[in-house]
Amino acid sequence: MLFSGLSFADLISRIIALLIAITVHEAAHAWSAFRLGDPTAKNMGRLTLNPLRHLDPLGSLMLLVAGVGWGKPVPVNPWNFRTSPKAGMAITSFAGPLSNLVVAALVSLLIR
Repeated sequence: MLFSGLSFADLISRIIALLIAITVHEAAHAWSAFRLGDPTAKNMGRLTLNPLRHLDPLGSLMLLVAGVGWGKPVPVNPWNFRTSPKAGMAITSFAGPLSNLVVAALVSLLIR
């Protein structure tokens, strides 16, 4: 069995963690690109905290099963940035992992 040895509560907590982590990560990419002047993600409905807009089915399954997964990539057009395309892409790329660190810090404070 795929999740043998995993309690129902553990499975539910993993699913909740997946929903929060992937959604916040991808939304942070979209938000930072939008703040830098690129409306692409907003125009495609990705500037949202709706998990259905950010979850990749295979990436979500892999995260639950193997511990490594991914969300749908946020579309970004670096030529729309008010900054240089390189700087804008660097900031947008960094926003996702930074958001994960912020969420991890907040959750660790809550469960402490």
